[in-house]
Amino acid sequence: MTQLRFDDRVAVITGAGRGLGRAYAELLAARGAQVVVNDPGGTMRGDLFEADVAAEVVRAISDSGGEAVASTDSVSTPAGGQAIIDTALKTYGRIDILIHNAGTVRPGSLTELSFEDFEAVLDVHLRGAFHIVRAAFPQMSDAGYGRVVLTSSIGGLYGNQKVANYAAAKSAMIGLSNVIALEGAPVGVKSNVIAPAALTRMAEGIDTSAYPPMQPELVAPAVGWLAHETCSVSGEMLVAIAGRVARAYIGETPGVYQPSWTIEQIAEQIDDIRDTTGDNWILPVVPSAHIDHIVKSFALTTEGQ
Repeated sequence: MTQLRFDDRVAVITGAGRGLGRAYAELLAARGAQVVVNDPGGTMRGDLFEADVAAEVVRAISDSGGEAVASTDSVSTPAGGQAIIDTALKTYGRIDILIHNAGTVRPGSLTELSFEDFEAVLDVHLRGAFHIVRAAFPQMSDAGYGRVVLTSSIGGLYGNQKVANYAAAKSAMIGLSNVIALEGAPVGVKSNVIAPAALTRMAEGIDTSAYPPMQPELVAPAVGWLAHETCSVSGEMLVAIAGRVARAYIGETPGVYQPSWTIEQIAEQIDDIRDTTGDNWILPVVPSAHIDHIVKSFALTTEGQ
């Protein structure tokens, strides 16, 4: 099989100073990409500067014969998002790939989590995604090409305890990516979601002694394919954990139609409403899942008349 390379492609990767982001940056650079390594070098809470990790990754890439430049701006503000993309434009003259991996964690139960900690996590994960996409998308659109990869997680798909802020932000990645995919389709921009799991700083304090190998390098190839010009999907989600790569998707049961309902009838028919053994609906985001959902739903109102 011919090696899939990124020669003459410029990639911006947020949160690329450590863990998953670093693995993505090093893989793409090794395959020929010019990489903007973005990372302010903060703690997992995002409230303290620890080290200039972006520069360290740039040195490692350069020592291996690759091309990279460091960016320490924060995605948490519109100005920061624009500055990150400007680094790519000023250094390499273009932006082809955007991988938003930056994230922070501030745990707390629903009865304990402060408003400040809720907002701070959304600032990096969700608003950060918008800030960086808002700066990059016009450039990609004008060029007629782009690949966007946003990061969700199994916490965003299924939830987890004591991380309402993180789960909400990661769930939001799905909707945002779908909009990018729809608006990007006419101009050659594809957008997808990765839901990764790897042993990084986020696993600190967890007993992982019984875990199988879960290094970030096991996730990087899936992200690399989503970022590559041969990527054939848009508006989809891939899961990558411990060597398993899978597709996650949103589906609907066929449901039950009747022209009017009472609360009691919902209760009586809830098993049929929830039944997943029938011809379930899995609607492709691109080109028209939103419309298909409405059209198929409306069609049920005329069946049998």
